Amino acid sequence: MRVLEVRELAVVAVLVSAVLAGCAPRTVVVTAPAVPRFPEFVFPAAAQGPGPQILQENQAAWYLLQGGDARAAERRYTALLRREPAFHPAAAGLGYVALSRQDHEEALAHFDRALQQAPTYAPALAGKGQTHLALNQHDQALAAFDAALAADPGLTAIRSAAEVLRFQGLQGSVAGAREAAGAGRLDEARTGYASAIAASPDSPFLYRELAIVEQRAGRLPEALARIQRGIELDPNDPRNFIVQGDVLEAMGEWARAAAALTTASALEPSDALVERIDALRSKALFESMPPEYRTIEQSATVTRAQLAALIGMRLDALVKRTPRRSSAVITDTRGDWAAQWIIPVARAGFMEVYPNYTFQPGATVRRGDLAAAARNVLLAIAAENPRLGAAWGNARRKFPDVPPGHLSYPAASTAVEAGVMQPLEGGAFQLARPVTGTEAVAAVERLAELAGRR
Repeated sequence: MRVLEVRELAVVAVLVSAVLAGCAPRTVVVTAPAVPRFPEFVFPAAAQGPGPQILQENQAAWYLLQGGDARAAERRYTALLRREPAFHPAAAGLGYVALSRQDHEEALAHFDRALQQAPTYAPALAGKGQTHLALNQHDQALAAFDAALAADPGLTAIRSAAEVLRFQGLQGSVAGAREAAGAGRLDEARTGYASAIAASPDSPFLYRELAIVEQRAGRLPEALARIQRGIELDPNDPRNFIVQGDVLEAMGEWARAAAALTTASALEPSDALVERIDALRSKALFESMPPEYRTIEQSATVTRAQLAALIGMRLDALVKRTPRRSSAVITDTRGDWAAQWIIPVARAGFMEVYPNYTFQPGATVRRGDLAAAARNVLLAIAAENPRLGAAWGNARRKFPDVPPGHLSYPAASTAVEAGVMQPLEGGAFQLARPVTGTEAVAAVERLAELAGRR
């Protein structure tokens, strides 16, 4: 046998190359459609496959289906299964092709074939659920969707479809529970919601509505537990935090109620919520106060310590803004429950420190004392807001018992002119009459209102 010449070898090489090229599979590039025809379908992905060519073919077949060419997609998937009979994504792909044609029996057969090879394959489970849904077989659809979500919790569209099915299945029982609640049959409503939750334990609105029923029934710990579960399931719904705030407020948990409503307001701003939050914070602050403060409004008389606490609490910003007018040492407030307010109020010049360096926190406040403190506060307000201060700056009120030459007349006249205090029987002021808790609170509230004006 003769040795091939160089020219003949070259010819042979060309022929071999041509033959090999003819045997290699042709790669046709298929691009993703701009708008998928079936966005609800779940791509039958494969974490790994027999090779990159198989994975590419699987992707190309899917693009063809989503582009509207179901026949070409079917050919691709069928060819894939001939080459790789165990490649279950292709079987699922054929299921979606059949589903796109509304050939439901064939679709179920393909999905079942995929699931025989991979029982927890989420795309096949999702497709099977969608097929049962198209056949109005809601129970089977929900079971398939739940299985798909167990395999792949990231299937958000499938999760939404499952929730819709649950809701539709629960509509009757929820409607019955709502009707019972509206009619005041709270035990029946509670039973209905409990049944609905047993069927759909991850539906936050059920816990919220049951919490409202529990609250109406006076079962506040149970109501709180229900709404807390609702918040765990959906921490982005402001309604859940509003109900939590309602329950906590009913329990007297003012600070926690304010915190719940603050979260609700952050999620969905509301002026009404801001007002409620402010009121709850005030209640929480009031509850944290000593009993001597909390009983002021019900007291028949008021002590100087109580008046100082009222001014210090409700006019806190003004007290802090006012330049120090007194640096006198106070010798009798150490250990007093109101010392934290007496000292700044006295230094601001709103209440008097006596020449012997005592404040006399237990002394009874008389109307002349309250008028004097009110006038001192009004002078500080007028210094910041002269236009407002002009309304009472030249007060010339007449009292049958306090002539203009009396040392307490300016204070009494100014306090009445500003609406902080009122004349008594016959227009008299009665400087020596003890101040009641109601009077003291009303006077300081009026001062706080004036201090807040701009």
